[in-house]
Amino acid sequence: MFERISINPNICHGKACIKGTRVMVSVLVDSVAAGMAVPKIKKSFPSITEADIRAALAYAAALTREQVFPYPILKKAV
Repeated sequence: MFERISINPNICHGKACIKGTRVMVSVLVDSVAAGMAVPKIKKSFPSITEADIRAALAYAAALTREQVFPYPILKKAV
C-alpha cells in the first residue's frame, strides 16, 4: 500500500494522498463508503487506478487498527 500512498506536508496539507496526485485517500474511502462503484470513481479521478483505491482502503483499515474513536453505546430497545 505504501508504494501508492504519500504524505507530504506541502501537498493537501499533509493528508495522505495517492502518490503523484492530489487525490486524498479520505476522498476515495468516502466515495467507496457512499456506495460509488469503482468505475465511477475512476471516471471522476482519471489518474486513479483500481489498485490505488485498494491501497486507500488498506491504508484506512490500518488506521482503524491503530486508533479507537469514541462511539456512543446505543441502549437496547426494551
